[in-house]
Amino acid sequence: MRLHSLALLGFCLLSCPAVWAEEPVEDAPADSADAPAASERPLLPERSVSDAQTLEQRLDKREQQMLQASAESFLALWLPANVGEPSGAVILLPGDVENADGAAAVGPLRRKLPDAGWHSLSLTLPDPDGDPLPTRSAASETPAPTDGEATNGEDESVTDDAPEQTTAPAATEITAEQRRQAHVERVMARIDAAIAFASQQQAREIVLLGHGSGAYWAARYLSERQPDNVQNLLMVAAELPAGFAPPLDEMVAQLTVATGDFYYKDQATERMAALKRLQASKRAKLPTYIQVAMKALPGNLDVQQEQLYRRLRGWLTLHIRAAGS
Repeated sequence: MRLHSLALLGFCLLSCPAVWAEEPVEDAPADSADAPAASERPLLPERSVSDAQTLEQRLDKREQQMLQASAESFLALWLPANVGEPSGAVILLPGDVENADGAAAVGPLRRKLPDAGWHSLSLTLPDPDGDPLPTRSAASETPAPTDGEATNGEDESVTDDAPEQTTAPAATEITAEQRRQAHVERVMARIDAAIAFASQQQAREIVLLGHGSGAYWAARYLSERQPDNVQNLLMVAAELPAGFAPPLDEMVAQLTVATGDFYYKDQATERMAALKRLQASKRAKLPTYIQVAMKALPGNLDVQQEQLYRRLRGWLTLHIRAAGS
């Protein structure tokens, strides 16, 4: 009997692990089937779009203007001048890390300029250009072999291998350049729409004011488009966006408008870049290019913002008055 019981016990011990080992095998196909679905993530909206949606919820509806640029609409923040006879309109272009109400410079300036007799129109700019998304590149490579359809399995394998090695890198490079150019056109179209809106408000003078990389876009727009109704440019802490050309000092030499270049002398990189722009203006003999050095006050942002506002207001008052006399 004891031998019989031991035999039964051994049979159970040997048979039970086999049952448990089969269960994970049955679950494996379900997990692998779910894997592709889990890896497909929806694309996130642009940061500028998310920022604009936040501004729409936070700010007074009367300040918000939806402008049309080519096939897309975008948010701009409008404040009329607090005087009976406005001097004109200042169009503010924020930097890459800012939005239309950025605390660093654009937000305080757009709220203070109306007290100085100027309309303010602050723009939402699209996100700067970047590398193509890897998921989109992989998806675009998959259907490529169908252009020369194969008649059997062997031919399909040959045609699948060739495009991966020869066309994929070139397609990525072209896509990056196309996206960069598309970004330029989007920015230019938004500035076009802003100038058209300011003109509709009967603004006597229209000034482009760019902060950070926004100064680059303002200068590039005036250098390339040369609109007749915009003859004034203000640049604050100007920066060159990564991956774009030409540099700011080259564009400054081509400007035909009155330019106020405001920079913070405490920053070594900013000071050296400002020196290059100043030297370029001297070589080009620009009589209406003026540089203004300021002191950065990172420990007291309110005082720094007030300093910037007073310097810009002084430039606008002196220059516009001199131009109109």
